[in-house]
Amino acid sequence: MMRSMYSGVSGLRVHQTKMDVIGNNISNVNTAGFKSSRVTFSEVFSQTLQGASGANAATGRGGTNPMQIGLGVDVASIDNIMTEGASQRTDNPLDLKIEGEGFFIVDDGTGPKFTRAGAFRPDDFGNLVTPEGYRVMGWPVDGNNDIQQGMVEPLSIMSPQNLYSDPEATTDVYVEGNIDLNDPQLATDNGVPFTFNFYDNLGYRYTAEFNIVEDGDNYQIGLTNIYNSNGDPIDENDMPDFDLELEFDATNGRVVGDGLGELNGLVNAAGEEFGDINIDFSSLTLFSGNTNIDAHRGDQDGYGAGSAAGTLSGYSVGPDGIILGTYTNGDVKNLGQIVITEFRNPSGLEKIGNNLFAATNNSGEFDGIGMDPTANGGSLNGGVLEMSNVDLSQEFTEMITTQRGFQANSRTITTTDEMLQELVNLKR
Repeated sequence: MMRSMYSGVSGLRVHQTKMDVIGNNISNVNTAGFKSSRVTFSEVFSQTLQGASGANAATGRGGTNPMQIGLGVDVASIDNIMTEGASQRTDNPLDLKIEGEGFFIVDDGTGPKFTRAGAFRPDDFGNLVTPEGYRVMGWPVDGNNDIQQGMVEPLSIMSPQNLYSDPEATTDVYVEGNIDLNDPQLATDNGVPFTFNFYDNLGYRYTAEFNIVEDGDNYQIGLTNIYNSNGDPIDENDMPDFDLELEFDATNGRVVGDGLGELNGLVNAAGEEFGDINIDFSSLTLFSGNTNIDAHRGDQDGYGAGSAAGTLSGYSVGPDGIILGTYTNGDVKNLGQIVITEFRNPSGLEKIGNNLFAATNNSGEFDGIGMDPTANGGSLNGGVLEMSNVDLSQEFTEMITTQRGFQANSRTITTTDEMLQELVNLKR
């Protein structure tokens, strides 16, 4: 009779354990990146009262099944359910959700740990960290801001290298528009003026002033002045030479030849020559209409425009985990790449708190390198957080069955106690 008493006690214990797991699941229903758990039971063992026997021709009896009494229940497993959680839009550029398999890699000071909670932020030193201050790991950039794939390192999006964007000297300018051959201003000494801005290699801005003057059947283009950013003309000794004669095809009104000029011998604000500027006039036309000439920094694809020095003004994370920094001068640079890692058996990871998992012998090992989030068809979704995968309807259902199981086991103990009381009462 005592067997039923102990079976009831074991039933109470495992249902209490299951209720503990359900309670933890429900308490983390709004925890970012949380993975729910489930409990499975197994019987302990059985006491055999009589073994099985086969058919016996000598006695003429058939076979008999074993007679056994189970001795209770035990917890077979507490499994991590690694299904993907729901998405919550936050519009924070450093809130990231992994679309697909994998885990973010962070360093808690004792080694790499793993998480699905992508709520990252920069600290005061520009390190990319979790809310608990654990540093996010990934691939850094080299001196040319190219991603360096290799062993993961703590990412710093506001390192001194990333805070500023170097200036670039203007190397190309293209001029477009139309020249009306009947424009009387073309025949004057001042001609038709046009200007463009350019940068030296130190990021100082200048304005170059040109004019176009009619010269017989051709058109002479000359440099009249260059002004610094204060509007003052530069020293005459620093003025480069420029002289270009444009010829137009009378049959189609377009420039004959490549229409290229070169502004060379330019001197920067520190008095040193810094390079040449190629000026493309090939887009000019000689059609009927008004004279309208526009000059633009950069070639016709926008390259070589040059820029002033810039400071970091914002950042974003692409689907491949590459962090792009934007600068006040319009420049865009790679600041690093957030990588992920996958495990053969993610359910074998061990929860260690703070939304972190640690690798175990049953999960597989981290190779120290990680992988591009898009390598296996996944991606990172910026401005979105992965929430808990707890299913409340399932948890409440489990709670009901667990409560009834606990009640039934307690009733077993009560009934067994009453039977023991009746047994004691036999002797008066």
